[in-house]
Amino acid sequence: MALSDAEVRHVASLARLALSDAEVAELAPQLSAILGYAEQVGEVAAEDVPASTHPFPLANVLRPDERRPSLPREDVLRAAPEVEEDRFAVPRIVAEEG
Repeated sequence: MALSDAEVRHVASLARLALSDAEVAELAPQLSAILGYAEQVGEVAAEDVPASTHPFPLANVLRPDERRPSLPREDVLRAAPEVEEDRFAVPRIVAEEG
């Protein structure tokens, strides 16, 4: 499946990435190849093969929960599409009662 430049730009906009014309030209064949590989996997998948999430049986593989430094708030908010009172501004999804 070959992606057009417009499709690559659309995917980039969904990821909030600004790409130059050269980057779009470079990424289009790479993304097309990735989609082609995904199609091949779909062709190989058989109903008699059970679904798996990992090729090796693993149990309790979570890392310990440790505090680490995070990104500065200013940097994170600078990348947000909209900020309100030093927080991300998001559309209201629950109506207020009253």
